[in-house]
Amino acid sequence: MTVMLEATDATRRLPARTPPPTWLVVALACAGQFLVVLDVSVVNVALPSMRTDLGLSAQGLQWVVNGYAIAFAGFMLLGGRAGDLYGRKLMFLVGLGLFTLASLGGGLAQEGPELLIARAVQGLGAAVLAPSTLTILTAAVPEGAARARAIATWTAVGAGGGAAGGLVGGLLVDALSWRWVLLINVPVGAVVLVCSLRWLPESRNGAGRRLDLPGAVLVTSGLATLAYGISQTEAAGWTAAATLLPLAAGLALIGLFLLVEARTTAPLMPLGLFRARAVSSANAAMFLSGSAMFCMWYFMTLYAQNVLGYSPLEAGLALIPSSLAVLIGSKSAPRFLPRFGARAVAVTGTLIAASGFAWQSAMTPRGDYLTEIMFPGVLMMLGAGLTATPLAALATSRAAPGEAGLVSGLINTSRTMGGSLGLAVMSTIAAARTGSSTTGQAMTEGYALVFRTSAGVLLAGVVLMALWLPGGRTRSTPTKVTPAEPTSAEPTSTEATSREV
Repeated sequence: MTVMLEATDATRRLPARTPPPTWLVVALACAGQFLVVLDVSVVNVALPSMRTDLGLSAQGLQWVVNGYAIAFAGFMLLGGRAGDLYGRKLMFLVGLGLFTLASLGGGLAQEGPELLIARAVQGLGAAVLAPSTLTILTAAVPEGAARARAIATWTAVGAGGGAAGGLVGGLLVDALSWRWVLLINVPVGAVVLVCSLRWLPESRNGAGRRLDLPGAVLVTSGLATLAYGISQTEAAGWTAAATLLPLAAGLALIGLFLLVEARTTAPLMPLGLFRARAVSSANAAMFLSGSAMFCMWYFMTLYAQNVLGYSPLEAGLALIPSSLAVLIGSKSAPRFLPRFGARAVAVTGTLIAASGFAWQSAMTPRGDYLTEIMFPGVLMMLGAGLTATPLAALATSRAAPGEAGLVSGLINTSRTMGGSLGLAVMSTIAAARTGSSTTGQAMTEGYALVFRTSAGVLLAGVVLMALWLPGGRTRSTPTKVTPAEPTSAEPTSTEATSREV
């Protein structure tokens, strides 16, 4: 008995575990976000080297980008739900571990298919990891000015990851090899993983909920099949069975996904959300603008290296001004929202981007840097930054508190899905114009047609936004959506923006 009492007293004397410093939690969450966003863009400057080393076709090259993007977009909402149900820290660790292992597999790939599989698994890991980064951060920082600063840091780190991708990729490819744009994730991911295991706090909010795994599988496989069918038009044409069958199968899978979402009690994407005009119009506009703008980095990199003869590092340096422009556009948009309203800012941003794409479509094989890369690139990305922020703010502004995280996830998913399908379409357009020729003139004509087509898509987006987006300034009046259930995310940066507006 005495021993038991002594043990009890000793247990009582044990100090409670000290919670980790808030700055450390914010730093770890931002590190995970940086890795995820960096990998969207870091591979672009490495694409020509990958093609040469692994013998990838033009179609295979676009799947190096699309494999990651489609898996990322298709499973992002599921990743957020899993964090709620099983714990945000656990999903952060699982996603980061999967992402790091897939990076190792991709960096060691000896054949094209091995690289493509690794990129898809990377996208899956990113989809599990990304939603947890923000929820961990907002759970650790009290609401108010401190949380606003933390969210601003998270947003800036994400934008910085995308902007730094070209430069980081160029440095790694020039100094080492293309493999290091993937292998660099391994030591960085391992350090973040160990630190997160030790210091990140756990949180969850998933009582009475379940995962809609069938929905996630259906939408991801449907989009991938549809993108594959579009890419087949390059070699087989639009009327061949090799094209029509995957196109029909992709549409059928997406239709089945919508049917499942309408009938399930806990849908991945509640269709009732789209009854709100702000949600449906903003997502449609984001999908359309994403389909045009996502391919910019891909084709600018190919133009710089394949036609102008830039090294990977030179290509990365050449795109720094446009990378900075998207940061300036994103940071400037919230200042204009209170005065002009989300619709006016989004339309203006899209018009600026369209002018940049139209300018870029006048590219020549000579390629003067200032007039055929820098200035049009700045216009394209300045417009992209100005467009994305008001659309995201508009989509989330009228959501009820319990649905705000899901609506925010939808707008990001719409942008990535639009970009994935848009890249497949634009790659087909470029290949059809270039044909079998490998001359600089032929490739330039193919790339120019892509930018001309993108400008037309953006102008169509301007019409859609002007006619469909709600007018006036963004409000925060909650709109109840049915069916609805609590979602994973705490208020995002776009929600903070909409509330300020």
